[in-house]
Order: sequence, then structure tokens, then C-alpha cells
Amino acid sequence: MNDKSKITRRSALKSMAALAAIAVIPVSRKAYSAKASQASVQYQDEPKGDQQCDNCLHFEAPSACKTVEGKISPKGWCAIWVKMP
Repeated sequence: MNDKSKITRRSALKSMAALAAIAVIPVSRKAYSAKASQASVQYQDEPKGDQQCDNCLHFEAPSACKTVEGKISPKGWCAIWVKMP
């Protein structure tokens, strides 16, 4: 073998690291896109003061949420409520 055709330990490790990173990307995207359960965010059908789903950044009319699964009441509330700008 000549020097140009040798596989060095450094190049092999770089290749393995790149392959590992590529393998993780689809899993990360899927995990990121999963919604939280209503129970895990303490969802309730009533507002908490002036905090309610229809004035939350995550609310999607008429009855959905970007971050919480299931049917969401516009007058509901949960622990990840964020005021709409």
C-alpha cells in the first residue's frame, strides 16, 4: 500500500463521528415534534386569571395547540402558557 491509500485512525474516527451525527438527526427531529400530554402541563378547561389559551402564543384556533396534544379549549390554561405578543 502506498501512503495515499492508507486509512488513518484519525480519518476513520472522523468518518464514524459524521455517521453517528447523521444517524441522530432524524430521531431528534421526531422527538422535537412530539407534543406534550395535557396532564404533563397541568392543562385545565378554565383560565387562570387573564391567562387563557386564546391569548397564548402556542394556541392554534379553533381548538388546538402547537405544544400540547388533544382538543384545547380557547378558555383553557396550562403551565406552559406564554403571552401572545
